[in-house]
Amino acid sequence: MSSAPRFDDAHAGGEARRAARQGLGVALATSAYGVSFGALAVAAGLDIWQTCVLSLVMFTGGSQFAFVGVIASGGLAAAPAAIASAALLGVRNAAYAMRMSPVIGSGFWRRAAASQFTIDESTAVSLAQTTTHARLVGFWVTGLGIYVGWNLSTLAGALLGDVLGDPKAYGLDAAAAAAFLALLWPRLRRRQAIAVGAAAAVVATVLTPALMPGVPVLVAAIVAVVVGWFNWLGRDDAPPEEPFDVAEREGMP
Repeated sequence: MSSAPRFDDAHAGGEARRAARQGLGVALATSAYGVSFGALAVAAGLDIWQTCVLSLVMFTGGSQFAFVGVIASGGLAAAPAAIASAALLGVRNAAYAMRMSPVIGSGFWRRAAASQFTIDESTAVSLAQTTTHARLVGFWVTGLGIYVGWNLSTLAGALLGDVLGDPKAYGLDAAAAAAFLALLWPRLRRRQAIAVGAAAAVVATVLTPALMPGVPVLVAAIVAVVVGWFNWLGRDDAPPEEPFDVAEREGMP
């Protein structure tokens, strides 16, 4: 009987180490395409310091790429659409925050610190684990690792773009589309997700020649919201199962 706690501790330690390795791997892979963001931001008209501050403060790749993409297409006149597009893509992080709340735990400062690192990758690595401790390790290692790596690669990309000129000549402009596709592809497993993706793509393609840059993306997002709101082609799914220790803590008064 006395060997059970040691086995549990060893198992928990193994889970935490595995979560840390996964987090570091994801951080290295994700940080790499920060170079393209830095180069594209400079090409869009931001200077090096503005580019770096944007990464430090906003720190959500989808929103950052959307912002500089719209600015590059429409200039300062498209700033409202750029801000709206970036904000719209950033809303998903609020949903992640609600999902991660029982894992992060209580305490204002802890949650305030975690909010900056609640992104696609840190949430995905965390929720892939089976214990609360491993989830915390996965979240913090992934979030902090990407934050440091992304900002360093953003600086490198901004310096590179400032020296070499047009990032399209080196194919860096394709990195943003590749990153979005990498996020989208694993979700295209059900009819509703496929229908939403196809409909939004058609709407954005048709409206792009007629509307200001950034607006077609917002209209396409409305299509996705309407489909999701009425749950067309969807079905009710049970929420993912919580680890025992999280479920037990949530049930406590």
